Amino acid sequence: MLLDIKLRQRHRLGVCGQAGFTLFELLVVLGILALLATFAAPQVLRYLGKARSETAKIQINAIASAVELYALDNGGYPAQQVGLGALMQPPPGAVRWAGPYLKKAEGLIDPWGRPYQYRNPGRNGSFEIFTLGRDNTPGGAGEDQDVSN
Repeated sequence: MLLDIKLRQRHRLGVCGQAGFTLFELLVVLGILALLATFAAPQVLRYLGKARSETAKIQINAIASAVELYALDNGGYPAQQVGLGALMQPPPGAVRWAGPYLKKAEGLIDPWGRPYQYRNPGRNGSFEIFTLGRDNTPGGAGEDQDVSN
């Protein structure tokens, strides 16, 4: 009797004794995974956008410190025409230039792959460093907003 039950189980499992998943079971699992991804993806994208904005703020603060060091050495902030490139290479006529004031030129590129903007004189102070965000236009909301010092 026991032998007969084992033979029936073997016959049900197949010749090699292997069991597998049916197509329906696989489709159900894939459907559940797709449903989970639908709910999780927007949250992950929000975190990524927020991380880029925070990175931009930190980089702008570092660049602003470098501009202040440049001003201490040279008696003034870099001219608007020269821009932030003066932090990496001496502009014409800067005899007391003691840079480079940043370790890498990549520090002048925002998290969206574009150079940081520099304005001298700034709207609210002596100079202004900013990025336009993901959409590269003034204004915006969330990740697209202007980030400045």
